[in-house]
Amino acid sequence: MKLWGGRFREEENKLMEDFNSSLQVDKRLYSEDIKGSIAHVNMLVKCELLTQSEGESIRKSLLSILEDIENGTLLIEGDFEDIHSFVEATLTERIGETAKKLHTARSRNDQVALDIRLYAKNKALEVIEHIEDLQHSLEQKAKANNVIMPGYTHLQRAQVVTLKHHLMAYFSMLDRDRKRIHNAIEMMNESPLGCGALAGTTHTIDREMTAEELGFSKPMNNFLDGVSDRDYLLELMSGFSIIMMHVSRLSEELILWSSQEFKFISIDDAYSTGSSIMPQKKNPDAAELIRGKTGRVYGSLTSLLTTMKGLPLAYNKDMQEDKEPFFDALDTVLSCLEIMSKMISTMKVNTENMKKAVKYGFLNATEVADYLVSKGVAFRDAHSIVGSIVIYCEDTNKPIEELTLDELKSVNPLIDEDLYDFIDYQNILNKGIKVNLLK
Repeated sequence: MKLWGGRFREEENKLMEDFNSSLQVDKRLYSEDIKGSIAHVNMLVKCELLTQSEGESIRKSLLSILEDIENGTLLIEGDFEDIHSFVEATLTERIGETAKKLHTARSRNDQVALDIRLYAKNKALEVIEHIEDLQHSLEQKAKANNVIMPGYTHLQRAQVVTLKHHLMAYFSMLDRDRKRIHNAIEMMNESPLGCGALAGTTHTIDREMTAEELGFSKPMNNFLDGVSDRDYLLELMSGFSIIMMHVSRLSEELILWSSQEFKFISIDDAYSTGSSIMPQKKNPDAAELIRGKTGRVYGSLTSLLTTMKGLPLAYNKDMQEDKEPFFDALDTVLSCLEIMSKMISTMKVNTENMKKAVKYGFLNATEVADYLVSKGVAFRDAHSIVGSIVIYCEDTNKPIEELTLDELKSVNPLIDEDLYDFIDYQNILNKGIKVNLLK
């Protein structure tokens, strides 16, 4: 069944029919399509564009179609152009001519705009739930592992931090991600239903009623914008890309930390794989896949931006290409957040190796410089003095805190016994300047 064709003299070419069909992509919108149609029918009855009995017949049949799809007795398949024509054809099979009145005062343009907006809003809430699950995993692992470790810049050991503080940095990133998705939901929470093809309808309808019934804050102001806006998908996909950037950075650290060179953590067997030739291997494939799939989400965003960039108002068939990249980006970010959450909650922490990395990384060198500053030495001079101490430590294979007082005084006579307390790693963390590292 086609929803058009009266002005055509010839049948559509089968190749074009297949090329034009989006059913295999947009069939996941069946629930939103049916719920949107039910709200539309309720409004048509209220506005006396359908009788009570017509509205009740259509409404009951739409609910039965929804139930049959969800219990598997009705399969979404066949030579249909899209999910909208599938639902309407099925409705026509069940109740006959009355079904043809469903589309009164509605275009497929505002129908599809409504469906994808409803779907995107619901799925965005699911993304937020997944973000919060990962935040919970990070917070629980952080609370259980308030142990010292090296903090890095340039991938070189820099200053002492705690694993708790390090993991909570990602918690903070994800908090911004959560807010971004919430903001996108707030921005998109307007109903395009009633915009028609591009210029509304000459029928007297109640757009406020359908907007309220479908959970939107208001109808969209401009009909042209209503059917051609896909900013909300771009905004969500931009948010997804930033989420993926964050979990990719975390993945990179887990990959490094689980290597034999670091041995800071061990990723659970459930989220690792082996080698077909090297029996000893345990590969961090879950983290590597997350890192790899990040580019896929970026590509989806770029794809839709490129599709939209040259389109005149209002609807153009190009916009059928909005769903596949959005669905793929959505599915990818949901699976990556779930895997990362489970990987974090099950990973084991090697606290002793982290402590060793701190000890032989000269991570209290900055505090030695600060100590000298407290004795009246200019910071630039203190910086140079401590550089000499580090060279001496490298030559003697000792950490700074294990040098004797005589060795330290030979570099600078201002150094006294109180230096050892000043540069003790736990004391460093307890100082007010870094008290947040313990929170």
